[in-house]
Amino acid sequence: MSEPFFARVYALLAGVPRGKVVTYSEIARMLGRPNGARAVGWAMRSCPEGLPWQRVVNAQGRPSTVARLPDGKLLQQALLEDEGVIFDAAGRLDLGLYGWRGTADG
Repeated sequence: MSEPFFARVYALLAGVPRGKVVTYSEIARMLGRPNGARAVGWAMRSCPEGLPWQRVVNAQGRPSTVARLPDGKLLQQALLEDEGVIFDAAGRLDLGLYGWRGTADG
């Protein structure tokens, strides 16, 4: 994966508003790589500090990371809940409600 692609992922991620989420596949689609969800995942593994990484979820509306807080709650879910995102009992959020429909241009 190229650094310019990663930079484009990070620029798009910076525009995702608080309380909204975007999937890996949506980011790829917005960047003109409809089959590039895995490449977005690689970019997210190297996500610079300060970007709202927690706003990228999987296509089922579930947290993508396994990091947990001391109480056992998923860190990503806790950060999104702090932004007002509500998860159901199965740990999913409503992508229709919280999904961001931005563009690569902002």
